[in-house]
Amino acid sequence: MEKLYKGIHRFQESHFKKEEDFFKRISKGQTPEVLFITCSDSRVDPNLVTQSKPGELFIVRNVGNIIPPYDAIKDKNSVAAAIEFAVLDLKVNDIIVCGHSNCGAMQAIFKGEREFEQMPHLKDWLRLAMPVKKIIEEYCPHACGESRQRIAEEENILAQLQNIQTYPFVAQALKEGSLHLHGWYYNIETGRVCAYNPKKDMFAEISQEEILIQ
Repeated sequence: MEKLYKGIHRFQESHFKKEEDFFKRISKGQTPEVLFITCSDSRVDPNLVTQSKPGELFIVRNVGNIIPPYDAIKDKNSVAAAIEFAVLDLKVNDIIVCGHSNCGAMQAIFKGEREFEQMPHLKDWLRLAMPVKKIIEEYCPHACGESRQRIAEEENILAQLQNIQTYPFVAQALKEGSLHLHGWYYNIETGRVCAYNPKKDMFAEISQEEILIQ
């Protein structure tokens, strides 16, 4: 905790003072253009990876960057609440579902029931990602180790992109063209980010050429 307290002091005395006018402006309200859904993993920092400023990303984080299908959880579904707020109130233009390498949640879906005896909430939450496990068992039965892990992480991104489209207001916004979906995969070790290309049905690294076109 001491490190965090010192960090707060450094922020207030250096960065905040230099950008005080900026913080005064954004204190009046937020107008993010992107809903960024990613994992709770402490190694994943959306603002750092995208080099975005406060106010530019509306961020939702949870174990495994999971999006419960519409009506899958009818009681206190914070992910659904955040999606509603971002799309219907903030009117974001883009939704990014960002998975990452070495994801503990994707490792956990292959573990046995006994390993979750003291973590019932985690077990229930990860049930939402079990379709990913079934896909791998059916189509990649011989995959193991790092290969299976990478497949699970990428398939999970695609599964969540499907899940978010079960929300009627999301589907409507996509149909109207006012909203766009993106699936990203962040490699912690290399710092590389790959985006899913639906036409080629594959993840490909976001190149400098693509960045310049935007």
